[in-house]
Amino acid sequence: MQSIWNGAISFGLVSIPVKLANATVSHAVSFRQIHTEDGGRIRYRKVCELEEKEVPSSEIGKGFEDADGSIIPITEEDLASLPLPTTRTIDIVAFVESERIDPLQMGNAYYLMVNGAPAAKPYALLREALRRSERVAIAKFALRGRERLGMLRVVDEVIAMHTLHWPDEIRSPEEAAPETDVTVRDAELDLADALMDTLGDVDLDSLHDDYREAVEEMVTAKVEGREPAPEKEPAQGEGTVIDLMSALESSVREAKRSRGEGEGEDAGEEGGEKGKDAEVTSLSSRRRTGTRAKSSGGSGSGAKKKSAPAKKKASSGSGKSAASSSRGKSGSGRSSTAKKTASSGSGTKKTASSSTTKKKTASSRKRSA
Repeated sequence: MQSIWNGAISFGLVSIPVKLANATVSHAVSFRQIHTEDGGRIRYRKVCELEEKEVPSSEIGKGFEDADGSIIPITEEDLASLPLPTTRTIDIVAFVESERIDPLQMGNAYYLMVNGAPAAKPYALLREALRRSERVAIAKFALRGRERLGMLRVVDEVIAMHTLHWPDEIRSPEEAAPETDVTVRDAELDLADALMDTLGDVDLDSLHDDYREAVEEMVTAKVEGREPAPEKEPAQGEGTVIDLMSALESSVREAKRSRGEGEGEDAGEEGGEKGKDAEVTSLSSRRRTGTRAKSSGGSGSGAKKKSAPAKKKASSGSGKSAASSSRGKSGSGRSSTAKKTASSGSGTKKTASSSTTKKKTASSRKRSA
């Protein structure tokens, strides 16, 4: 890791030689300005306004522009004579709780690396002291010709330093606050909390720059002589929320749907809201419908019910025929004929006449005997 500054951490009477290295790296895609007519590169040249000619870097110095527009030259000797005790020192001035540092103050991040083996012991001492106290160190240091404010904290096994804006460099947020008084209802807060819970946590390592990837894909396609794949345009918001409650509810449902959660509940809610789109038949109504179908069914069911009285008559007829057959023990052939007649449901009168005939036949047989 390449260092950009060498110095020492001043921790009371303890001096810790360190090197400063950038903790972050930018992967943003940079472009060059070109002449659209012929593709020629556009370059900036440092030109003197008075002589209207290009000036080399060796002849360029610093100057301070006064309120009236006049330029006051400032030499390197002038700057070197100024008192700047933190030129090569990160001077720790206090240890405070991390909650006292407003994130608005935080700027660039750097890693502090030990500069030589003898610095390892005091470096580890400061690191463990910060870790155990759960505090951060506030320090002053000089970088690129100006004094800066910094915050030292522990990141894994390394001491990291963040540049801090000076307190008077933080603008007041009052001018950015809404000018009108707005009242937020508890129901709206509950929906906002539900949306926050639905979105849940995220693995920060999984986040990436979609725009940079799209730009790199476009450049690759142009180099290979092919058309880049069309990108889906993001949904454009209207800019004005008409119904805040409806927007929050829709956001919660969409968040759940994207995470694959609560699909059944969402379907039930949508079914309740859109009753015309889906009709639900309850179990009791289905039973009533089945009963109606049975009562007003086809001819088969009706024929069965109508045949019930006929069966009763047939059973009564068969009972009478059975009695007549028991009275006449002889003449089994004729009695079987009578049974067939009774089972066919010929009626009570025919059964009675057959029994009378049987009596006459029995009496004649006795006489002949």
